[in-house]
Amino acid sequence: MKRPYLTLYGIAFFVFIYAPILLVVVFSFNANPVNMMIWSGFTLDWYRELFGIKTALSDSSTYIDSTDQLYASIRTSLIVAFSTSVISTVFGTALALAVARYRFRLAGFYRMLMMVPMVMPDIVLGIALLIFFIIIGINLSVVTIILGQCTFLISYVFVTVSARLAQYDPAIEEASADLGATPAQTFRKVTLPAIAPGVMGGGLLAFIISMDDLVITYFIAGTGNTTLPIHIWGMLRRGIKPEINAIATMMLLFTVIVAGIGLYIRSRKT
Repeated sequence: MKRPYLTLYGIAFFVFIYAPILLVVVFSFNANPVNMMIWSGFTLDWYRELFGIKTALSDSSTYIDSTDQLYASIRTSLIVAFSTSVISTVFGTALALAVARYRFRLAGFYRMLMMVPMVMPDIVLGIALLIFFIIIGINLSVVTIILGQCTFLISYVFVTVSARLAQYDPAIEEASADLGATPAQTFRKVTLPAIAPGVMGGGLLAFIISMDDLVITYFIAGTGNTTLPIHIWGMLRRGIKPEINAIATMMLLFTVIVAGIGLYIRSRKT
């Protein structure tokens, strides 16, 4: 295939992927409170509303979501994301180290089992977790959200750290032991710094996925434990409003910042 056609296909691909995201960002500044597809002028009022600032457009909008409920959902999402990322990073890293270091008969089968939560349909996993929590008698709460998300986020951390361990030379640990280091010292000063980019990448990936998860969290959240994606979904059921575009843009910016921090830390570690 000729190079001009490849370039054209490449441009078309990126337009198809990023054009909808760009539209969301652009229309988050649209002054039209009723029909977001009709441009009525530039405004920052929808962002002001997110910070609880009353604007002129607030009175003309057919629906302005409660700022208190929005902040509560953000707080819940952050609590869940921090908790699940820490738990998933610890267990995912430990599992990756165990599988990489020890040879046992069902190692390949075990690796396959770790991949299953990543490819399983979200609605199936959500229903399964809901039934499981009901059977064992756990009330749906923030705790069940954290436990439920950890069941699949550990797999993401496991894969990320395993990829890093594939490039890791275990002879370094043997050299550390020969020099008199204890296993704890070897892990803290040799192993962990060597795999730190994979651990950090897995933790940040788990954090972003947790903040974005809707389907699984919707099944296991229970009453009064609304995360930000569930809150946005509730707003969408009343119609697409400009403030939703503003929230989506803020989430996009937050994701880019977290990803940038991860890339920076990785470049400093390597």
